[in-house]
Amino acid sequence: MAPMGNAARGLAAFGLLAAGVAAGALAERLVTRRLRETHEVTEAPSLPGDEVVVVADDGTRLHAVVDPGPGEGAPTVIFSHGYALSLDSWPGQWTAITRVARTVFWDQRGHGRSERGPAGTDIDRLGRDLGCIIDALAPTGPIVLVGHSMGGMTIMALADQRPDLFGERVRGVALLATSAGGIADVDLGLPRSIARLAHAVAPSIGSTVEGGGPIADLLERALRSSSDLGLLITRAYAFGSTVPPDGTRLVADLITGTPIEVLADLLPALEEHDKEHALHVLERTDLLVMVGDADLLTPVGHSMEIVRHVPSAELVILPGVGHMLTLEADEQVTRHIIDLVERVAGS
Repeated sequence: MAPMGNAARGLAAFGLLAAGVAAGALAERLVTRRLRETHEVTEAPSLPGDEVVVVADDGTRLHAVVDPGPGEGAPTVIFSHGYALSLDSWPGQWTAITRVARTVFWDQRGHGRSERGPAGTDIDRLGRDLGCIIDALAPTGPIVLVGHSMGGMTIMALADQRPDLFGERVRGVALLATSAGGIADVDLGLPRSIARLAHAVAPSIGSTVEGGGPIADLLERALRSSSDLGLLITRAYAFGSTVPPDGTRLVADLITGTPIEVLADLLPALEEHDKEHALHVLERTDLLVMVGDADLLTPVGHSMEIVRHVPSAELVILPGVGHMLTLEADEQVTRHIIDLVERVAGS
């Protein structure tokens, strides 16, 4: 095909900005080629533990890695990653957490090495998947659930579906840079009128990609293009005051590996996510809520709203940190998760 003209490229870039900021990470893919051309891509090291496959209740095969940790009696910590990422997105937590707990890292459907399953995935479907992971890989003993961004939404969906698990089995929960609802109202650091337009465009971007054709091809090419705009968007929306270069390359590589159809499929689900009514279930657990005060995608107010519904929760606000707090502030995040695990183990 002929190269895109300036007008077409600008339209595609705006559309992708709308979709990306609404979902949390899609804009990262704009810079993948630039990062590959200018840097040596950092591949994630292999996770310690055994690779396993869990078959969800609809037959979709979910990939996970299980490490036994320090031995019998330790809590099981299950990590649910964010949109367009994979289980490889927790490099700062792998080794440290396995010293104090049994760990399960899993790829949400359509991400990493898990199958996509039927089209039309929503957050409730992801919650049921997490339930299948628990039933298969942590059928007994205390559990701590850790979720970043979309992964936190997955935990809330599970709480809504299976409240009986919380308190008795799930003793601790860590919600990192996430939201119980209202993503469609986030201003994304933009003028309000532009933010409203971006959110309005996001669902149509998803349906356009799913439908295929010339426009979908244009968007796919724009996603893989190199541009200074893409680099700017990535730094603005993924990180705060500190941009870890290795982390940026890792995230870009992971997002490139996520099929565009999966990204498009989940856009409406993220915008429509609303689980405030289920937050009371988390009162039965030791709840940790963490967010960076420079997070433009799931701003501080969304974490404060979670704590308003669960006043017993511990709220940690990291100054100058953006949405990818697990990479940008990995030591602080890991320390707080370990403290949570030790409290659960002690109880």
